[in-house]
Amino acid sequence: MRRVDESLRHVLSEALLDLKDPRIGFVTVTGVRTARDLSQARVFISVLGGEKKQAASLAGLEAARGLLQARIAAEVRLKRTPHLAFEYDPSVERGVRMTQLIDELAPDDS
Repeated sequence: MRRVDESLRHVLSEALLDLKDPRIGFVTVTGVRTARDLSQARVFISVLGGEKKQAASLAGLEAARGLLQARIAAEVRLKRTPHLAFEYDPSVERGVRMTQLIDELAPDDS
């Protein structure tokens, strides 16, 4: 399943570059989790910008779901094409926050 997840992540990352929807901002696919029966794939994304940009990007991706599923069907050989469900991945945001906290606590060498 890891190979399937990685293949889907790769195809989706490339397909996002071709989307012309203005709602979709700077989006990065951070991960994909596919059900064992290939019925559904949860696509985790990171969006550069605030909550409004995140909501707009998720709405744009939901609107483009059929196009993205067709791209997966064309490029990845699977028994069935999974239904895509997009979710915001807060891990990047948490990582940036942790880095800020560490920088605040670290002594200044100057």
